[in-house]
Amino acid sequence: MATARKDPPDRQADRDARSSSGRPAPRAAPDPSATAGPPAELGPAALRALAHPLRIRILDLLPIRGPLTASKLGEIVGESSGSTSYHLRQLAKHGLVREVEGKGTARERWWERTPGGFSISNAGKDSPAGRQTAEAVNIEFLRLRNERAMHFLRAGQEADEETVAAWSGSVTFATASRWATPEQMKSLVQAWDRFTMEHLEPLSRHEGEPGAIPFEIHFDVFPTIDPQGNPL
Repeated sequence: MATARKDPPDRQADRDARSSSGRPAPRAAPDPSATAGPPAELGPAALRALAHPLRIRILDLLPIRGPLTASKLGEIVGESSGSTSYHLRQLAKHGLVREVEGKGTARERWWERTPGGFSISNAGKDSPAGRQTAEAVNIEFLRLRNERAMHFLRAGQEADEETVAAWSGSVTFATASRWATPEQMKSLVQAWDRFTMEHLEPLSRHEGEPGAIPFEIHFDVFPTIDPQGNPL
């Protein structure tokens, strides 16, 4: 079963784990402050609550933009604060977001993604409708991820020479195609987990340091399958 990982910068690292369809699903590195162990499985009700494009976008934005109010989220996504407030409450109901302790007021609450992440690998496996819902959630997370990568590439075409020079050697988009057994692929994922803990976790909570900016790394491991289910 394929997984993909999304590492939010400087805050809790959330896991959006594998889908029952075998398609890559967003998954983020474990947060040092969160309880160790696998991410919590979403139940059918929570999965249905998540299956809304705006709610997925909110979950995608919070680790990147930091804790946000409903008003600020509304400005970013082009919705009213009433709409984003409603969706935040629905996400909070299922433990996907939480209020930031000690910040904000009763009228202006700040929200962040809940540490520890979540898994939808078993949430929809018992019914075709559930599997379709899980697949739709995974596809939307991946669409947003790819959208950011394309935005960066387009912005690079308009960057000045100084900016281009500053980024030289710091950015890469790489694809490697190999042949391996499921066990060997699993060992690659486990090696990535070790790399994450050794090299990425020390970068947590660097927000505000001179020169520090949010960034993300994409790591995908999945079998290459054609529409008929045959290996390519």
